[in-house]
Amino acid sequence: MVIVVVVVVVVVVVVVVVVVVVVVVVEVVVVVVVAVVVVVVVVVVVVVVVVVVVVVEVVEVVVIVIAVVVVAAVVIVFVVVGVVVVVVLLVVVVVVVEVVVVVVVVGSSSSSSSSSSSSV
Repeated sequence: MVIVVVVVVVVVVVVVVVVVVVVVVVEVVVVVVVAVVVVVVVVVVVVVVVVVVVVVEVVEVVVIVIAVVVVAAVVIVFVVVGVVVVVVLLVVVVVVVEVVVVVVVVGSSSSSSSSSSSSV
């Protein structure tokens, strides 16, 4: 009878120990799985945020570069148009001055030749 009681007690103790070990192992596995899931979610969120920030910064840089190129193009166009206008105006002034000089020279020579022919 004592042997049966000892065997039952040993079996009960072994079963309790096995159940406790299984429960502890399951708890550890659950904690590890939850920790891994949390770490993965945090890493994914951080990566997404970093990618979004990098994309936004790249878009900002592209917009700034486009704006600088457009402003530079407008300034270059204005400078080229200004230079062309100044050159055209200088050519017009030179042509007008040449025409005036020719008219003055021709007019003075014709008046001097007509006065010399009338005196003869």
